[in-house]
Amino acid sequence: MYVATLISPPGGLTPALAEALRNAWGGGDVDWLSPDEAAEFTLPRIPANRWEVWAELQAQRVDMVVQPAPDRRKRLLLADMDSTMIGQECIDELAEVAGVGAKVKEITARAMNGELDFEGALTERVGLLTGLDVGVIDRVIAERITLTPGGAALLATMKRDGAYTALVSGGFTAFTGHVAGALGFDENRANTLGVEDGRLTGLVIPPILGRQAKIEALAELAVRLGLSESDVLAVGDGANDLGMLHRAGSGVALHAKPSVAAKCDIRINFGDLTALLFLQGYAADDFVV
Repeated sequence: MYVATLISPPGGLTPALAEALRNAWGGGDVDWLSPDEAAEFTLPRIPANRWEVWAELQAQRVDMVVQPAPDRRKRLLLADMDSTMIGQECIDELAEVAGVGAKVKEITARAMNGELDFEGALTERVGLLTGLDVGVIDRVIAERITLTPGGAALLATMKRDGAYTALVSGGFTAFTGHVAGALGFDENRANTLGVEDGRLTGLVIPPILGRQAKIEALAELAVRLGLSESDVLAVGDGANDLGMLHRAGSGVALHAKPSVAAKCDIRINFGDLTALLFLQGYAADDFVV
């Protein structure tokens, strides 16, 4: 048995649309998870025209996911940070303050799109920050970093039901520590910036946490917690997230780069982080807010 979930920004999903798709696919009764925002219905099989319908719904700002119905509620959340749990790329924000924003943003975009080797791109970008006062990090956090809507509800709701949560980022511990504390992650992993005499050295302290490290974190945490990889919900947006997205029981490409989203079966382009709760069958009334 499968389930089709429709998700839109609040007010964007009409009963007529949900019922029309249910009827066309011969699905079960429509269950509204949140009025005018999220609904689901069961299906006996994956429809052959799933992606054609998905493209049509995207034009209406509606996300659609078809997935197996059993065991949708996951027991481990593994999340990327930059442009996933927060709305920014931390290194880009540091670069803006350092006066090298345009150069660093170009490299970041290419790396996240999979056009550049992640480790090499990270080393090059951090090198451009050489000499930056370490105090700038706290200022960037306070003035330029915003949490992605829905993140607090996602963490609190999954943790209430016993899930373990880990923030695993190719960014920096100075930022993941703040974000993990603000949202309630059980642990966080990221790269460490070299600092000497109160200024950035332009180096990343090895080992560099990239695509492979995220895969290894998923496997390690699953073993430590006595879970299978099918129990994992992973979310990210960049090319360095693809490994963990493919290994997880549910891998969500959230507002991802097109080349990344094209390689994932679960794509959320219009919903916020509460979409990850709707995908697990939670109704809005079930959310911890």
